[in-house]
Amino acid sequence: MSSVPTTSAEIREAYLKFFEEKGCQRWPSSSLIPDDPSLLLTVAGMVQFKPYFLQQKHLDDRYIGATTAQKCVRTNDIDIIGTDGRHLSFFEMLGNFSFGKYFKKEMCAWAYEFSTEVLKLEKDRIHVTVFTDDDEAAEIWEKVGVAPDHITRLGEDDNFWVAGPTGPCGPCSEMYYDQGPEVGCGRPDCAPGCACDRFLEYWNLVFTQFDRQEDGSMVPLAHGNIDTGMGLERVAGIMQGVVSNFDTDILRGLVGVGERLSGKTYGTDEKVDLSLRIMADHSRAITFMVGDGILPSNEGRGYILRRLLRRAVRHGRLIGIEGPFLKEFLDAIVEEMGPVYPEIVENKALIEKVLESEEERFSRTIDMGEKFLDDALEGLKEGDTLDGVTAFTLHDTYGFPFELTAEICAERGINVDKDGFDEEMTAQRERARAARNDEAWKGFGDIYTHILDTHGATEFVGYGKDDCDARIIDLIVDGKIVDEANEGDEVTVILDKTPFYGEMGGQVGDTGTIFNQYGTIEVKNTTKPEADLAAHTGVITAGTIRKDDNVHAEIDKRRRALIARNHTATHILQAALVKVLGDHVKQAGSLVAPDRLRFDFTHFEPMTHEQILEVERICNNVIMSDAPVLTYETSLTAAREAGVTALFGEKYGEFVRVVETGSFSKELCGGTHVGHTSEIGLFKIVQETSIAANTRRIEAVTSLEAYKYMSTYEEELRETARFLKIPPLDVCERVVKMQKQLDEYERVAKRNKKIAAEGSFADYIKAAVDANGYKLVIVNMGEGGSVQSMREGWDIVKQRAQGKPFALVVFAISADKGTPIMLAAGNDAAVAAGFNANDVIKQVAPLIGGGGGGKPTMAQAGGKNAEGIDAAIAKAKEILGA
Repeated sequence: MSSVPTTSAEIREAYLKFFEEKGCQRWPSSSLIPDDPSLLLTVAGMVQFKPYFLQQKHLDDRYIGATTAQKCVRTNDIDIIGTDGRHLSFFEMLGNFSFGKYFKKEMCAWAYEFSTEVLKLEKDRIHVTVFTDDDEAAEIWEKVGVAPDHITRLGEDDNFWVAGPTGPCGPCSEMYYDQGPEVGCGRPDCAPGCACDRFLEYWNLVFTQFDRQEDGSMVPLAHGNIDTGMGLERVAGIMQGVVSNFDTDILRGLVGVGERLSGKTYGTDEKVDLSLRIMADHSRAITFMVGDGILPSNEGRGYILRRLLRRAVRHGRLIGIEGPFLKEFLDAIVEEMGPVYPEIVENKALIEKVLESEEERFSRTIDMGEKFLDDALEGLKEGDTLDGVTAFTLHDTYGFPFELTAEICAERGINVDKDGFDEEMTAQRERARAARNDEAWKGFGDIYTHILDTHGATEFVGYGKDDCDARIIDLIVDGKIVDEANEGDEVTVILDKTPFYGEMGGQVGDTGTIFNQYGTIEVKNTTKPEADLAAHTGVITAGTIRKDDNVHAEIDKRRRALIARNHTATHILQAALVKVLGDHVKQAGSLVAPDRLRFDFTHFEPMTHEQILEVERICNNVIMSDAPVLTYETSLTAAREAGVTALFGEKYGEFVRVVETGSFSKELCGGTHVGHTSEIGLFKIVQETSIAANTRRIEAVTSLEAYKYMSTYEEELRETARFLKIPPLDVCERVVKMQKQLDEYERVAKRNKKIAAEGSFADYIKAAVDANGYKLVIVNMGEGGSVQSMREGWDIVKQRAQGKPFALVVFAISADKGTPIMLAAGNDAAVAAGFNANDVIKQVAPLIGGGGGGKPTMAQAGGKNAEGIDAAIAKAKEILGA
């Protein structure tokens, strides 16, 4: 590249090209969902290379290392984001990595060369730090051209990287750029490592060369590793002559989106600037997280996504943006970054739907948060203090910034315990930091990784064969590798090649037999504990099986055929859903078994009955068309260019397998499928339900199971028709007619009941007594009453009273619960004369073992003691003077 790179896109490409020319292999960014189960999110470029650092996997011999532009999300310092120009939740980490092929000498020389020859940074503004005892690194830096007074030695906290209490570790060397004294603290001893903004760290070089032991001793590794990270946004700031990340090209463009939506101008009000920066930063994190398959939820990475999204929306509201607005940021991000990260282009429709749904949901949550705060403030008076735990709950659960809580409280003259809030925030950060540091290197190096590293991948021949000859390369019993296993033993078998499909991509593993003349294994399941390793688990039903035995492996062919029918049907189903519901539909999980299929997908409301029928119709039309199902391998780039559907959130290598179902569906898939769609036979949706916010589930059957399902329904219909003594196709018409008759009977019964009630209450009114200026009726309805019937009785009394002072106290035993209930009511004239329904209930209800209340005109109560009704009636007469 002849010109100096200044834009983010130019810097990214210049970096990758530079290390490619040094012999590193360019790798695509890995997903934000890491393979490491101990991490919620990908937080650094080295995450996808852990197995290579641990020598469990190896690069192609043609390359000396790897280089990437890795998308990362870190939220441990979320509350700092926006308050300064350095911290971001989403950022791009430019990295290069060596696993024994090059080390400090080459890395320092190349880092200095890239900084001065490619970026053309001024040499006298470049500073480096080294670990206190790392004389080697200091000497190397001097040799490549860094002035001795520009080399600073720092201790373990700053310049020594550790994976945890034990394990890989080593010194670091960081590169800084002097942004000038005008942005610094002004102290004469200001230097790299100072908390001010003068010296900006832009590149961290980690030299992993030791293995820390339990006793703290440092054992040198067989060879040193290189792990570097250069923050693209920070380098872009340097190259574009700005101090803040938010003034760089991409982020400043997103700040501009916020300006346009709010009508505010960046740089005129610090509170407004904070909100504009938070929206610009969080919108990128949200877009890329959803693009990689993360959906909002109340736990794990889904919770982090929801928290970022709600924080962005809240800050939009704070600066006057009304209604959903994040789509505007999405459009800008896709336009700017889509060419480099195609997943956000492919999943744009889904991302847009998620944003829309979550913004609507959060609008309701904000109301709940304000209600929570109102409740918390109830009882507090001017000068009191709201506790820090409540303020933190508002922040963490409802997305209320501390400043907003403090502002609302200040309007009422109430203080907020900032120290208590800070303690809660610190505790949360420490938990997050501890989880990240202590867990980062766990979960690697188990028995299957060892087998894969020792023997290599299992050759899968199951696409074209149902059986094959193979060799047992390892046997596992009770979690340990053994040389032989005998009849009755539960065993896991690793073969050099296999026709058995290992459970993956939603498809269940194959079953079958593995045997030779010495023994037989009934295989109950096949899994893939490592990406390229098949593990056959079962029971030895006869004889003895030994390591290195030659065996014959044979799958259950009929079961495989049923699975294949359901798997191809799943592909057809997904394409049909997209056609009926829209492009936002993405697979969010699946199960492909011999007897059924289950398909989870992103959608934001229940499917209508008509939509379900249309999906079924489309699927069965494709099945009956007898379309050929073709499979082939191609590059991931070519597949994307051809519009092949990728599994949402899945990680793919350089080459992929495509399954084409006629012209209807093209999808990346490693599973087993039918040869023609007609082999599926019949497709029937059994159920459509919700399984999470924004996620629906369809359960369906095909082939013989679909036949059984339809036969069961048909028999139920025929049985009903026989009972009604009519033809099966007349059942619906007859049931509708019977329902109309039943409705009429219920209407007549209700009318008769009302007439009877009117008659009864008419008699009660005749028996009314004078009670201190109003007429009073006290009634015991006996068993079978309800609050509704009591209220209807009071309506009758009011109508008959014709506005004259009248009151009613009525008791009954509930028809559905068998417990006593009570109602007291009086018209306005009776209340004016002294009747109070609430007072009556309060005094009388205890006698039926209950309580209640209401207004002077009407109150009610429930109790537990029906035997107290007589005493309650007597008490009511006493207090009312009847």
